[in-house]
Amino acid sequence: MGTEHHEPDLHDLLRSLRVWDVELPSFDPSAAPADPLALFTAWFAEAVAAGQVEPHTMSLATADEAGLPDVRTVMMHGADASGWSFATHVGSSKGRQLAARPHAALGFYWPAQGRQVRLRGPVTAAPSAESQADLHARSTGALAAALTGRQSEVLASLEELARESQAAWERAQDEPDAPVPSWTLYRLRPVEVEFFQGDAARRHVRLLYRRTGEGWAKELLWP
Repeated sequence: MGTEHHEPDLHDLLRSLRVWDVELPSFDPSAAPADPLALFTAWFAEAVAAGQVEPHTMSLATADEAGLPDVRTVMMHGADASGWSFATHVGSSKGRQLAARPHAALGFYWPAQGRQVRLRGPVTAAPSAESQADLHARSTGALAAALTGRQSEVLASLEELARESQAAWERAQDEPDAPVPSWTLYRLRPVEVEFFQGDAARRHVRLLYRRTGEGWAKELLWP
């Protein structure tokens, strides 16, 4: 007799899941630093120490010319006083949307500690020389992916992708400084940064930083 194949039941799967099956850290917002970058850096280091998988990945939300939202997961390239940075081809869907509407939101989720960080603000493109320097400081694989190009365009077949990718890998290995003019480093300069600490009793702690003319104002939000 053959083994019966049962399709998974999404409702049952959702009902079976639990969140934050770990000991969650405490968070005292009254002791938070005046600048959100300092708190972000501390939380990021703690996420790494807790074994959070890929803590440097983040959701990037943009809007197209019609104002319709879009979101995807990208890698953070850095964070400093000038903003949180990521990169893409200027002709990709992200690049086109940012050209039309140069504002975005970022979202980090670190379930190992029940934490989220959310940012909103305007986005600017770095000069070409800085974008190329950022690319060439990364791995051979990153350069090969950038050299493959044509991001977000329609792909005829996986075989075509394999051919183009192999050629790009060979070039990246032979020319580690090969330029990719379309590759662009972007920075989001936040006007708001929210830190969310989950709580098993659902008494989540939310601390919002709002940029003001004098620096940052802090306020608590209801969960």
